[in-house]
Amino acid sequence: MAHEGFIHQLPDNDPVETLEWIESLDSVISTQGIERARYVLLRLLERARNLGVGIGGSLTTPYVNTIPVESQTAYPGDLVVERSIRAAVRWNAVAMVDRANHRFNGLGGHLSTYASAASLYEVGFNHFFRGPEVSGGGDQVFFQGHASPGIYARAFLEHRLTPERL
Repeated sequence: MAHEGFIHQLPDNDPVETLEWIESLDSVISTQGIERARYVLLRLLERARNLGVGIGGSLTTPYVNTIPVESQTAYPGDLVVERSIRAAVRWNAVAMVDRANHRFNGLGGHLSTYASAASLYEVGFNHFFRGPEVSGGGDQVFFQGHASPGIYARAFLEHRLTPERL
């Protein structure tokens, strides 16, 4: 099976036929447009799948930002300050798991779960999640358990958890 980006490494058993297919695509684009070419290609892919040709699936979808740049609002926070906070939380999460592993052999700890989602969590904490003091009682947020070192590290940095409780 050919993977995107590596097709040039496969031998071409019939370069003349390949060129004919490429020229046909070029012709469809030049005479009928890109949308028609896309439609024909999608139908060919569908037919290939129906015939059992193992072509794999696309792992990505095209990203289309529906908000024009000129209509986007400015970021509500301070990116530099928030980056520093994120770094401190990640560092404390690592230190907390490392310390626990030294004190209790084999305890483990999931560092990558929080690290990979730290920006999402921090934007949520800084700009979206609301506490019980707001009208309506605030948000109930349920975190993925393996991300808890980062959540606890943030609570520690905010002085909501003491070193003893941590």
